[in-house]
Amino acid sequence: MKALVLEKYNEFVLQETDIPELKPGWVLIQVEACGICGSDVHGMDGSTGRRQPPVIMGHEAAGTIHQIASDVMGWNVGDRVTFDSTISCGECFYCKRGDINLCDNRRVLGVSCNEYRQNGAFAEYVAVPSHILYAIPENISFEQAAMIEAVSVAVHAVAISSVQANDTAVVIGCGMIGLLCIQALKATGCGKVIAIDLIDEKLKMAVELGADQTIKSNNPYLIKLVLGETENRGADLVLEVVGIEQTVNLAIDCTRKGGTVTLVGNLSPEVKFSLQKVVTRQLKVQGSCASAGEYPLCLELIASGKIKVDPLISKVAALEEGNEWFHRLYNKEAGLMKVILKP
Repeated sequence: MKALVLEKYNEFVLQETDIPELKPGWVLIQVEACGICGSDVHGMDGSTGRRQPPVIMGHEAAGTIHQIASDVMGWNVGDRVTFDSTISCGECFYCKRGDINLCDNRRVLGVSCNEYRQNGAFAEYVAVPSHILYAIPENISFEQAAMIEAVSVAVHAVAISSVQANDTAVVIGCGMIGLLCIQALKATGCGKVIAIDLIDEKLKMAVELGADQTIKSNNPYLIKLVLGETENRGADLVLEVVGIEQTVNLAIDCTRKGGTVTLVGNLSPEVKFSLQKVVTRQLKVQGSCASAGEYPLCLELIASGKIKVDPLISKVAALEEGNEWFHRLYNKEAGLMKVILKP
């Protein structure tokens, strides 16, 4: 099969590789679409240590079942499917609690690190265990289904933030996940969503996708503006979708006493924040990791139109063009959001 291989850091090569082995309990998927994730882009230069060459990246994918192991039940060749980016074991303490994103033995497709190597879906075929498969509704395209993993990250973050009717939420960072968080908040019944970013184009899209108010992050009156929209209290919850020290502290400053700060972004491995503010204002500060079984809900939200993914897809390109598009994303080309590759 042909596959896009990270042959060495910052260099992808289209190669002929072996079709993945079909293990008991697994299925072989013929890939129809696979999105380039920000974690893939950040990892291509070796800075994260989680994309060690050679490796086939890709974990945001959809396709059709090509082959099924003899012990797999409930699925048929030709079924249209997507699948979780995380291979969970189903047996550990966390899996049995339903926290599959925290699985002790988790593997992420397309990741090659010190602990394991798990080739992904930038290829004609990918093999996955059947327990992470989800059927794609007929009114969802393969390209839309390749967005499910990103949607699930946003939906999970909102789910653990315990949104109440008529809450006011702030979303800091209007990249793709931030824009999906805005839509997930509105779908959950959040009363008002305030979007914060530095780039006008992203703030414009935030409004188009449901944000009620936007504020540029370099506005010197930012906190006063948030207070003005929240009866001088601060937001009930803030989703921080960047992951740097400045925006984490901004999230804390935007939150009312007793409110919730959910950290979704993780660009910086470490940040400093005011412990005193968190303690004396009794803030709940929590991290949000991947997703934990929200795929069926995400498929329903896309199928119903409550979450729109088409505006976030900047380009659908052939797998052969993958090296070029990876570098365009790496160089932060203006206007580029999600690029989807098709084998």
